[in-house]
Amino acid sequence: MSVNDPLGDMLTRIRNAIGRNKPKVSTPASRLRARVLDVLKSEGYIRDYSQIDYDNGKSEIEIELKYAEGGSVIREIARVSKPGRRVYVSVKSIPQVANGLGIAILSTPKGVMADHEAREQNVGGEVLCQIF
Repeated sequence: MSVNDPLGDMLTRIRNAIGRNKPKVSTPASRLRARVLDVLKSEGYIRDYSQIDYDNGKSEIEIELKYAEGGSVIREIARVSKPGRRVYVSVKSIPQVANGLGIAILSTPKGVMADHEAREQNVGGEVLCQIF
């Protein structure tokens, strides 16, 4: 099946798995998805992820979701920049999610990073998604 928005598909799979209290969820592998998952792992929103390679050349990423005190660590996860409407920001206009409690993930010339890291490195870019 062809997917127009691979990152949006991954975020929806995570959102659906959290709604059903699943411990793990899998998604087709790509470098962008892996970089976004690196940020989610470093910020403490997921436990870990691993890439599984199959014999036919396809590969999947298995994501271990994180739960605390009976609920998911991720309360909201939303795609900001979509294929039909890209959202680019300068370093001065990087959004703060939930008054600094959440993060925005940006794709910058220096790589995929969280909003606070982009401010430290003084780079703007495309706002991929927001997590709270």
